[in-house]
Amino acid sequence: MAGSAEPLVISFGEMLIDFVPDTSGVSLAESYAFIKAPGGAPANVACAISKLGGHAAFVGKVGDDEFGRMLADILKKNGVNTDGVIFDTDARTALAFVTLRKDGEREFMFYRNPSADMLLKESELNIGMIKKAKIFHYGSISLISEPCRSAHLAAMKAAREGGALLSYDPNLRLPLWPSPDAARSGIKSIWSDADFIKVSDNEVEFLTQGGDAEKEDVCMSLWHDKLKGLFVTDGEKGCRYFTKKFKGRVTGFSVNAVDTTGAGDSFVGALLTAVARDPSIFDNEQKLREALTLANACGAICTTNKGAIPSLPTTKQAQEFISSYKAK
Repeated sequence: MAGSAEPLVISFGEMLIDFVPDTSGVSLAESYAFIKAPGGAPANVACAISKLGGHAAFVGKVGDDEFGRMLADILKKNGVNTDGVIFDTDARTALAFVTLRKDGEREFMFYRNPSADMLLKESELNIGMIKKAKIFHYGSISLISEPCRSAHLAAMKAAREGGALLSYDPNLRLPLWPSPDAARSGIKSIWSDADFIKVSDNEVEFLTQGGDAEKEDVCMSLWHDKLKGLFVTDGEKGCRYFTKKFKGRVTGFSVNAVDTTGAGDSFVGALLTAVARDPSIFDNEQKLREALTLANACGAICTTNKGAIPSLPTTKQAQEFISSYKAK
């Protein structure tokens, strides 16, 4: 666990239980048994930061039930500050059943009716803590319904007033939105507030309504004037980066993917840890490329085991992985 000398990165949003089939490559109906795994992209990011030696806090709501208490305990065990976690006595912790296809990619079925994370209210926010953040990170799932949407917007405003950089990973989950158009407009409704944004190649195609994510002009159509950085992840091919001063590609690492859950969150955690320590990274291409190489390694390592949080690497593990990969 990092000391408070490290700058505070707050992750806002959902935390839930993923039920992952114990056998890859079968449908949910064909699965005989499921492995219970803590999940939720913002929570994964918080744990990733803490495992990399950063100072992370999570803000969100879970049910006052066995699963909710378990999730809060997992955050604590991973060194994440839980002062912003609220327990709802009336709603259950969200569940997601995740099918792993043979290539390790996923399909989701969610149980939220409504779940506790959707019911977070602005009045429940730990505004004092939020205003201390160096970086405030969030996704788009918390924008889908009220009262959580209003709480999300209020938390962003408080973080900005406190001087935080705003980090956005839309983390598209189409089954949770009323329609693809609602998802697109919802995700874009806060687009221009972010200081930096991470999107996957699939999300680029979705947000640009079928644009070719490989093309620079398609990616740059998502740029806005306040952005310091736009990062596009391309799976095992690595990532691309666009800043006001430079742009490029950082090669990824090819591994035998077992479960891609949490790979993007591991990448984001590594990037946020680097930016929190040195915000001038957006003006120094060499430093940014080093940070993105480590982020790519963290993402790759995360896919080699089932479940996101247990698979998140430490800095030492990521550096050793990079060294051994280069030595091949």
